[in-house]
Amino acid sequence: MHKKNKKCGLALLLGVAALSTGCATSPPQNLDNICAIFQEKKKWYGEAKRAEDKWGSPVAVMMAIMHQESRFVHDAKPPRTKILGFIPGPRPSDAYGYPQALGTTWRTYQRSSFNYGADRDDFGDAIDFIGWYNNTSARQCQIRASDSYSLYLAYHEGHGGFNRRTFQNKAWLKTVSHKVSARAQKYQQQLNSCEQSLKRRKKFLWFF
Repeated sequence: MHKKNKKCGLALLLGVAALSTGCATSPPQNLDNICAIFQEKKKWYGEAKRAEDKWGSPVAVMMAIMHQESRFVHDAKPPRTKILGFIPGPRPSDAYGYPQALGTTWRTYQRSSFNYGADRDDFGDAIDFIGWYNNTSARQCQIRASDSYSLYLAYHEGHGGFNRRTFQNKAWLKTVSHKVSARAQKYQQQLNSCEQSLKRRKKFLWFF
């Protein structure tokens, strides 16, 4: 009887842990409101703010880029190519996680930031990566930290590609970049209305 109770208790603990993990990695319910996102994902604002303070990239800009890349799905991957129009083929790249970062670019970030244990499916690491990348774009491509349109072009094309203007004949990419820019502006307006309460909550959680 005692052994049975121990097994039941262990099963309950594993079930709770699995449920907690599922809640922690599921995307936010309301992707269109940054205040709702940070209210639902309690730790995300603090992690995003740390990335902003560290790299000088505004929270709203980083979050808009992450939204475009993965819709906040922690294990997002590029869709597979199609062979003969219907047979699933290989993925076009090894991009992965919240930031859809390539493996080579991620390893460069790990070395540059000394964050060797960083994971692409961890929000805190992913938002730090985006901040780092935007900071690099600002320095190497002379892009203002608030210029979300150009920052996304550099994020997509790479710094060398941006400086060579490889996006010039990609109308679809310019359209996407305009969407990212519009979302960043929307996120910033929303954040202006709720950031003080988020900061108070951050201090309260830190106290405990």
